[in-house]
Order: sequence, then structure tokens, then C-alpha cells
Amino acid sequence: MSTTFLRAEWRKLAMANYVVQPGLLMPFVPAKTELDLWNNTCYVSLVGFMFLNTRVLGVKVPFHINFEEVNLRFYVRHRDNGEWKRGVVFIKEIVPKSALTFVANTLYGEHYETLPMQHTWKTEADTLHVEYRWKKPKWNSFAVQAHRQPVPLVAGSEEEFITEHYWGYTKLTESKTSEYKVEHPQWEVYPTKIYKVDVDFGAVYGKEFAFLTHEAPTSVFLAEGSEIQVKAGRKI
Repeated sequence: MSTTFLRAEWRKLAMANYVVQPGLLMPFVPAKTELDLWNNTCYVSLVGFMFLNTRVLGVKVPFHINFEEVNLRFYVRHRDNGEWKRGVVFIKEIVPKSALTFVANTLYGEHYETLPMQHTWKTEADTLHVEYRWKKPKWNSFAVQAHRQPVPLVAGSEEEFITEHYWGYTKLTESKTSEYKVEHPQWEVYPTKIYKVDVDFGAVYGKEFAFLTHEAPTSVFLAEGSEIQVKAGRKI
């Protein structure tokens, strides 16, 4: 049984999903994985959320318990003993704490960056207001207004595809990949009313993704999230 490396809550996950050509992502696909498509469609997702009550190896690290994260990710799968494991690959993960970036990048080969970050959660009448902001070089933001009442995921839906990936894969070299498991219950989602994405994708994520600045996402939704466990990884 794998050791639990990290326990936390991931809450109020705002997700903007963009359809892209598979060729865009091929240089980022880790060895022994392949792109995971939904209805023959290739997605990247901009995801903003809060880490709450974070514990590393059971210990709460001062000043690193509650914090924002925004990432750009895409979806892959890995064949293991005849079964498909569905996972995510991160183009970049942005956090406000430099110690997180140092540990993740140095020890695990991840792609974290430390930037100034802010968030807003508000509830007014029947509406949730959720916004995540990060500065590079300007303030970028991703805001969602959604109904307060969450609904279960629909089997076979786009929302289920986006949220139901329980493995993380990191490209270490052209032939080596890091794999780790994330455990959490199925999430509910809040139906979206309106949203606003104000992000300089080129400045934040690289010139390959600059075109997303002027693209409308195919879908945007807000998931409540839950407690999560990240298991210690392995190399494949």
C-alpha cells in the first residue's frame, strides 16, 4: 500500500476547458502515456482552486496550510496490467509559496512557479462568486458565478471526464515518467451562470498557448471538491 504523501482539501475548483489540436500537446506527453480524449476531443483545462488544511506526511507546515493554486493541465492515460489509468499532466502549477515550488520542482520534477496570488469567495442570494488571481506580469484572473445548489455529475458527461482523473503523470526524461495517485470521492458541480477569463496565456504558460488568450472555453464549471489524498509516487 502506498504511503500518503499529502492530505488536504481541494475546494471550489473553477475549470475552464479548451479544445486544442492533439499535436500541440505531444511534446509534453510523458513516456508510457498517451492523450486521453473525450468523444474524440482533446482538452486543456485552466483550473483554479484552494488548498485547505494541508498536511505533508501528516504534518501541518506553518504558513503552508491554506493557499491558492492555478494550473494548466491536460489529460492522458497509461496502460498498466491490462487496465487503463486515467490521469493529468500539468503544463504549469502556480502557487504563492516558494517552498512549495522548490520541493515540487527539485524533488519531483514538477513545473511549479511562485507568483503573487489572491482569491475571492462570496455568496449572495442564490449565487456563488469565485475568483482566482495571479500576477505575471499583469494581474490575471479567472472568475465564475454559479448557482449555490450543487448537482451530481452525470455519467458519461464532459464534467465527469474532466474531474474523474485519479492519477498524475510527470515527464522526467524522454523515457522516464513519474506516476502518483490522487484519491477523492466523486465531486458535485455548481451549474455556471457566467464567467470571465482574463489571462495572458502566452506570458503565463508559454508561446505555444498564447492563442488561448483570444479563445472562448468550450465549457466552464465549478466543482465543490473534497478532502483528497496524494499517494507517494513511483517511476515508470
